[in-house]
Amino acid sequence: MAEKLARHFNTVFVPEIARDYIDQLNRPYTQDDILQIAKNQLELEEEAAKKTDGLLFCDTEFLVTKIWSEHKYNNCHPWIQKMYKVHVYDLYLLMEVDLPWQPDPQREHPHLRKFFFDCYYKELDQQGFRFEVVNGQGENRLKNAIRIVDGFLGGVSCPEIGLQKK
Repeated sequence: MAEKLARHFNTVFVPEIARDYIDQLNRPYTQDDILQIAKNQLELEEEAAKKTDGLLFCDTEFLVTKIWSEHKYNNCHPWIQKMYKVHVYDLYLLMEVDLPWQPDPQREHPHLRKFFFDCYYKELDQQGFRFEVVNGQGENRLKNAIRIVDGFLGGVSCPEIGLQKK
């Protein structure tokens, strides 16, 4: 979704690096790997931000690594906790779990999709972060996301948009 939105708005996006990072491991990932993924993600985001003077779409962000770590290891590294609170995006797009499950080796917990959606929703709401839920199938999903971003851009000159699509 981040890539499609960036293409539509003629700007750059930051892909999720967790998948490539984990693919390159010759072992199961650890909590230290989640911290490294978060740091690498921020580095990519900072590099991408240099390529735009306005809109930046990010495929993932610290909320995901926070909840991922808390669920898997019952805690979260303090650096991720801090960054989650201070590296806030102008708008979060939370993807509704209304698409069919797509199995692949890295996707965990297909039966917990709604649970994780609810965790993200609750966190965003409790923190007072501005967010919208994107739903729909196929092109309608993209159109809904574009409509949300268009509405948001009406009053903001240079937003940075964090995008979640787990």
